[in-house]
Amino acid sequence: MVQFLTERVVLGVIATLAVLGLFVFLCRTRRVSTSVDEAQLDAIQRLSKAAPELRGGLTEASADQTAKHLVELLKCVAVGLSDANGSLLSWDGQANHHYRDLADHIVTAVSRGQREHVQHESLPCSRRGSCPMRTAVIVPLIVEGTVEGALIVVGGMNSGRLMRMADEVAKFVCIQLELAKLDEAKQQLAQAEARALRAQISPHFVYNALNTISSLIRTDPEQARDLVQDFADFTRYSFRASGFFTTLSEELRNIDRYLTIESARYGNRLNVRLKIAPEVLSVVVPFLVLQPLVENAVRHGIARKPGGGTVTVIAQDNGAEALISVEDDGVGMDADRLFADLRDAHKTGSHVGIGNINQRMRSVFGDEYALMVETAPGAGMKVILRVPKSFPGVRPALPDYSHPDSDDDYAPVPGPGSPSGNGHAPSP
Repeated sequence: MVQFLTERVVLGVIATLAVLGLFVFLCRTRRVSTSVDEAQLDAIQRLSKAAPELRGGLTEASADQTAKHLVELLKCVAVGLSDANGSLLSWDGQANHHYRDLADHIVTAVSRGQREHVQHESLPCSRRGSCPMRTAVIVPLIVEGTVEGALIVVGGMNSGRLMRMADEVAKFVCIQLELAKLDEAKQQLAQAEARALRAQISPHFVYNALNTISSLIRTDPEQARDLVQDFADFTRYSFRASGFFTTLSEELRNIDRYLTIESARYGNRLNVRLKIAPEVLSVVVPFLVLQPLVENAVRHGIARKPGGGTVTVIAQDNGAEALISVEDDGVGMDADRLFADLRDAHKTGSHVGIGNINQRMRSVFGDEYALMVETAPGAGMKVILRVPKSFPGVRPALPDYSHPDSDDDYAPVPGPGSPSGNGHAPSP
């Protein structure tokens, strides 16, 4: 994970330097026609428009948008992009009648991984006197040692400047494609971590939940029936196949199910306080980001404390973020030991739920969104999450696990006395 984040930082620095180098180069070539400041601003705007299109990878759609912006940036005759096989994905600009003539040269550049320089005189042309093309430079796009495609830049004059421009732009495109691969790797990592959390749903919880329900079947069949429904909804949500993001509202509803089942087991040894600001219910969070924290508070905090205790879940508005905390007044633990466990969780399996969530928060939102943990022996534990209200690429999946009778997928957490509530007293 550290290596993954380091690669992103390095690529970010390289991308910034590439952008700076490219627009400085373009500025030097345009001093006659415009001011340096205007050239710099124009180069930055063009690059900023081209970059997002490539972050999804090199496809026909992204190539169409990118080629359009690069033609405007380079002020050349045409720009084309091909795939890894040399097949043309997009061509924007003039001299369209020559893209077929360049096909073999594109395949050669891609297969050899070397730049090709093609003069207009070497190509058949029925518009020899009026054709805007004078030369073409084909640069292979090499990402992590693999040729992903080619950039074709067609110019209206023979000059070394066109080659240098093509090389600089190709570097920029390669960096964006490499960032796209890292984005894909990040999504795969998030998916793997979500699958790991599903696999970690405690067998002890499943056994104890079923045992509790079994014991109530004769003494309180109505409560047993309700707990069966809560248990079914809990497992359906936890093992759903779609999406790796959800809303805070959905996470809180699943926590409510979990706590309802655990309260039936622990009785008055487990008290719960929920304090949720309505304005943060729609905030998007990683799937299963809160339930493991609440389970940790119950199992490792309250269950080990004679007489039990209280679990408090608070979600509040904090400007551009939602501030969420899960706190218990249980046995707590030594902070240094906890942080050592979290650091080596992937090796030892200790506190793997908290360690997994910490990794996911950092991989999705960045290092600044790592978990904050406060604990001490005998003083309980408090885990704090900061979640941005809006973040690129983070969207909730549509629920596909709701009970047929449920009309409101994003309803607030049920309060005490409500038909589906657990009767826990909210905080004042």
